[in-house]
Amino acid sequence: MRTAAAGSLAAAGLLLTLAACSTPAATPSSAPASSASASASASADAGPCEGVKVIVDSGSLDQAAADTSACVDAGGPTLASDVLGKADVKIEGTAKYPTSFACRVNGVPAADFDIKHKGGTTREACDDKNTVSYWALWVKPAGGEWAYAQEGLDSLKLNPGESLELLYTVDNEPAAPAA
Repeated sequence: MRTAAAGSLAAAGLLLTLAACSTPAATPSSAPASSASASASASADAGPCEGVKVIVDSGSLDQAAADTSACVDAGGPTLASDVLGKADVKIEGTAKYPTSFACRVNGVPAADFDIKHKGGTTREACDDKNTVSYWALWVKPAGGEWAYAQEGLDSLKLNPGESLELLYTVDNEPAAPAA
């Protein structure tokens, strides 16, 4: 969680520093399905996901290179970090939270990428000092509503039928995954 995001985390739950922690989440995504993982099915949007639905949305960054949607096989409770690995989603953590939070997802945002925000621009150094942008972690239980994750990627367990979304947020927008 970011220094400034820490206050938001207390109010909204844990932010996955540039990624935040979460409980299961899922949401429709216009992004293509991940095909790099043998354990991820062809497309999370092709129909109901009997495993864990994984969504990566670069949101305010508008960098589709990071975006993906996949359905990952899960026979029971599975760590979010393992679900992301099966979906071939590459996570780089922060200096303080290397396995709990996401600083970069599939290389986004790059260290030399200017992130525009209300106060100007910043770059992501993964040093836990970025206070205006981050990867937020959201979860959605089967048949439930999106909720901000209350745990990190290395402790959050997801069950079949649940969804997980990493949503890039700048100046607290978007405030939540799309329905």
